[in-house]
Amino acid sequence: MEHRSSFLLSFLLLLLLLNSASAQLKQNFYQNICPNVENYVRNAVEKKFNETFVTAPGTLRLFFHDCFVRGCDASVLLASSSNNAEKDSPIGQTLAGDGFDTVIKAKAAVDNDPNCKNKVSCADILALAARDVIVLTGGPSYTVELGRRDGTISTKSSVHSSIPLPTFSLDKLTSMFSATGLSQTDLVALSGAHTIGFSHCARFTKRLYGFSRRSSVDPSLNSNYAKQLQQACPKNVDPRVAVNMDPNTPRIFDNNYYKNLQQGMGLFTSDQVLFTDTRTTKLVNLFASNSTAFQQAFITAITNLGRVRVKVGSQGEIRHDCTTVNLRRDYMSFHRREEIDTGRC
Repeated sequence: MEHRSSFLLSFLLLLLLLNSASAQLKQNFYQNICPNVENYVRNAVEKKFNETFVTAPGTLRLFFHDCFVRGCDASVLLASSSNNAEKDSPIGQTLAGDGFDTVIKAKAAVDNDPNCKNKVSCADILALAARDVIVLTGGPSYTVELGRRDGTISTKSSVHSSIPLPTFSLDKLTSMFSATGLSQTDLVALSGAHTIGFSHCARFTKRLYGFSRRSSVDPSLNSNYAKQLQQACPKNVDPRVAVNMDPNTPRIFDNNYYKNLQQGMGLFTSDQVLFTDTRTTKLVNLFASNSTAFQQAFITAITNLGRVRVKVGSQGEIRHDCTTVNLRRDYMSFHRREEIDTGRC
């Protein structure tokens, strides 16, 4: 009973912190600071998107990773001279470079206006860019809450235990989302972002070869789909080879992801389990049959995600350069900055 009470208290404190922070985010935060910020970001993102489609899934995944590791504070963008930042972790190294480039170019576009220079956080620019790539691929538009500040700490050791993995069960996924204040409905809705983008073969080939003693192929996979994946990803395949997350409409942000799950065509175990586990089957069926229901749930979910452990007010900073903290950035190494920020000096 004592353990349960302690857990409940901790959970209530987490919700209180989340609600307190999100209450300070505003939809029109920059109205009197940089009123054209959304246009600047949107134009930069659209230009980058027209150069390469990878801009869309790359930017969206960057936002997800940023929020899950240290909260939505753009810590994922920080670089380290000692290769110790989030982006240097094995998971971070799978993030598309076009996602980082999108934010850097959007930041430059914002700072090109003298009235906006160094007044808009990289965290907010990333949140806006994520919304814009969703719209550019046919997804729903929504108003982004703003007012985040940028973090000053980024370590690769903090990544692995924070990011949902392709092999996770529903219990693990639910637990990880719950720890950030997100519901199981948020989990299913946000997973729908896998309707665009791609994955490298190494992240799912365990399902195709030597899955278990009883079956070399994951039995939850559609047999024809499994054969297609084996053709695209033979054993010992070049690690740079990738396949579309959605084999049917990979460049359109739609509800086809859920229709694929109904057919046993979820690329990751963590995708397919949303349909095979009865606790979430109904949501998958709802989103597969009702595009509006999916879009509404996704808007709610990504808004909730954007509130996770945000820094506001006097917390953090507004980085002049999204890849480095402001403190003595001309000559101080990333590792040394981190020591100062965490009080280890």
